[in-house]
Amino acid sequence: MSRWLIAAGVYNLAWGGLTVLYPAWLFDATGMPEPGYPFIWQCVGMIVGVYGVGYLAAARDPIRHWPIVLVGFLGKVFGPLGYASGVVRGDVPVEFGWTLLTNDLVWWVPFGMMLYAAFRHHSGAGAIADADVQSAEHAIAGARTESGDTLGDLSASSPLLVVFLRHAGCTFCREALGDLRQQRARIEAEDKRLVLVHQGEPGSLDALLSRYGLDGVTLVSDPGVSLYRAFELGRGRLGQLFGPQEFVRGIGATIRGHVIGGLSGDGFQMPGVFVVSNGTIVSAHRHRAASERPDYAGIACALPGAAGPGAA
Repeated sequence: MSRWLIAAGVYNLAWGGLTVLYPAWLFDATGMPEPGYPFIWQCVGMIVGVYGVGYLAAARDPIRHWPIVLVGFLGKVFGPLGYASGVVRGDVPVEFGWTLLTNDLVWWVPFGMMLYAAFRHHSGAGAIADADVQSAEHAIAGARTESGDTLGDLSASSPLLVVFLRHAGCTFCREALGDLRQQRARIEAEDKRLVLVHQGEPGSLDALLSRYGLDGVTLVSDPGVSLYRAFELGRGRLGQLFGPQEFVRGIGATIRGHVIGGLSGDGFQMPGVFVVSNGTIVSAHRHRAASERPDYAGIACALPGAAGPGAA
């Protein structure tokens, strides 16, 4: 996989660099008329070259950096689709299709296989046999916070708003932290204690929480996602993670400052929000899409007992 990404990186840098320095080369080679605004085609070369930098960076660890591979794969799929649409409308000459062979089509199989390998890896890392999944009540009784208390003991003192996060580098995880910062006072005014469950090792979330003004929040480290499974939070489907809504919402979240970070945990793991009281789930919200933005304070305000353990 690393060799394929290195090859893709070198190819993209070469193609992009040539296009920036000599934007007319492809048009001369295919006999097509040159564009009236060559700087636009130079911008295309710049984008292709930047992709090359990403591929070379991802080559160090293709499984970990699968989002870069995914972005490249999507570009190599949508590019030919756009070409086909242009040919049908008569906007693009057929000769332009020769560039698709080396720019896009030849990479479909290796990039697709890399993504499949990453999916299998993360699926295996986060998979728990059905027989090993605890009941929610048993998991609550035994799950310990990073300070050593159990969720069962804490929920006996006061109801908990337990928020299961996506991996810490996810744009939507960071957006959720921003929302929780804004709603924390309302949540605590309802006598609900905020608890965050994450996939990292103990202490790994501290710097990010400090950045979002959530110092002192109770944390539960769950790198094996056993607590996620006990609360019936599974891995998302492609439509839940990479659908059009996620793409648009992700751009909006990034513009607002929730910039994506490195992958930390299972990138397919779905989040959820629960009210836990006396060791039992009394209200549950399981995300239907990774980009979903629930009203955390509204969920916290729900009366304990209004929903049973199976609420969704």
